[in-house]
Amino acid sequence: MEYNIRPCEQGDLPVLVSLCGSHAAHERASYSPDGKQEALHRAIFAGSPSLYCYVVESQASVVGYFTFTFDFSTWDARRFLYLDCLYLNAEYRNLGIGKKVFDLLVDIATQNQCVNIQWQTPLFNERAIKFYNRVGARAKEKMRFSLEPTAANKAYK
Repeated sequence: MEYNIRPCEQGDLPVLVSLCGSHAAHERASYSPDGKQEALHRAIFAGSPSLYCYVVESQASVVGYFTFTFDFSTWDARRFLYLDCLYLNAEYRNLGIGKKVFDLLVDIATQNQCVNIQWQTPLFNERAIKFYNRVGARAKEKMRFSLEPTAANKAYK
């Protein structure tokens, strides 16, 4: 199956928002598309982007995406690439696309002098975990927490 990995274009945003919803469902998370297209536009296409996005295209359709940011590791005292999302529609998995995505991410991380690439996946995503192990990634056991500022304000007052 032929496919192309390319930077996200503004015209991809409606499909990107839809794929985000599919990704959230795959990870058993809630998701609302409200306002996401505009917010993603600002994040990806700003003069100094806060989010980098690539899409996987096959037969003139966007079938997957991945996004990343650059962050800083205090312990390493160096930048790292944080892979925020990686999602492919089910019929495009196990075709070698994930390996190509990671090859590209390694190139981007190297060009940007990143110490490593970091990401997370739910523990139930065993198929992805097997893939990540095959590409040589090492897992660290940690729990991920998130705190919405509005909830924090209520908890502290």
